[in-house]
Amino acid sequence: MEAELHDELIKTLKDRFAKNMRRHTAIDWNSVQEKLEASPEKLQALYEMERTGGEPDVVGYDEKTGEFIFCDCSPESPTGRRSLCYDREALDLRKENKPSGNALEMASSIGIEILMEQQYRELQTLGKFDRKTSSWVKAPDKVRVLGGALFCDRRYDQVFVYHNGAESYYAARGFRGRLKI
Repeated sequence: MEAELHDELIKTLKDRFAKNMRRHTAIDWNSVQEKLEASPEKLQALYEMERTGGEPDVVGYDEKTGEFIFCDCSPESPTGRRSLCYDREALDLRKENKPSGNALEMASSIGIEILMEQQYRELQTLGKFDRKTSSWVKAPDKVRVLGGALFCDRRYDQVFVYHNGAESYYAARGFRGRLKI
């Protein structure tokens, strides 16, 4: 990553961290930045999260691994990650009106994991996300093997989980990811 881009990303992440302290109480920015500086490949993943509209921020710390957890904290599902079906199998099954890609492969190409339902619910305790959009979440194997997939959103001040065919896609549905550093 070019020095100017690197510095701009660090500044963006630091500013967002400072503006949203409720998401990461008892976490020190200097410790986060130290990890970021030591992990250029993870910094690149954060850049991709930012570039696609995710507004990544620190949402926790894994005591077992000593890693900080970043998650997409954009108010709505990231704009650069919408109109995607769930996975490659679903994309291949579509005969007409195929979307440009799928959520699982895009997450992998960025270097992040798509949120699981519980992680999505935990994120919603830190703010109110997806009040106009929805986000794919990791589908359990028993749902996926039957052709389904899951997505979540927040309506009426509640978090809802829904099902849909994995091959479906909508302009207002994307996915949120997370990254440990």
